[in-house]
Amino acid sequence: MVRFDTSRFGSLEVSEERIIHFSQGLLGFPTLTRYVLMDYQDTPVKWLQAVDDPDVAFIVMEPTQLVSDYTVTLEEGARQALKFDDEEDLAVLTIVRVEDGKVYPNLKGPLLFNARLRLGIQCVLE
Repeated sequence: MVRFDTSRFGSLEVSEERIIHFSQGLLGFPTLTRYVLMDYQDTPVKWLQAVDDPDVAFIVMEPTQLVSDYTVTLEEGARQALKFDDEEDLAVLTIVRVEDGKVYPNLKGPLLFNARLRLGIQCVLE
């Protein structure tokens, strides 16, 4: 078990199997490589909480909840970074910003996950 503190959710204890590893961090947070994905009530919204910084957490959603035809093409570099073999293992989330009651998704910088291996990367799309 991994125990850590957060500014939003208090003290958390999660199994090592729940930690998602981003070897290169996220844009703007290159040294934060361990995150936990947490559900938010009974909604499609989730929180991506940094394990090693209590103040860093992102609101995330599946992009298809916001844009029904959203797709990401996995390039070879991303495929290798995720040790990706099976389409079933791919999960895609987008960081969203909520401002004045409106949701602004970052569709140009999706988070890609190998759900089986708990590996993640953030891509920058053209």
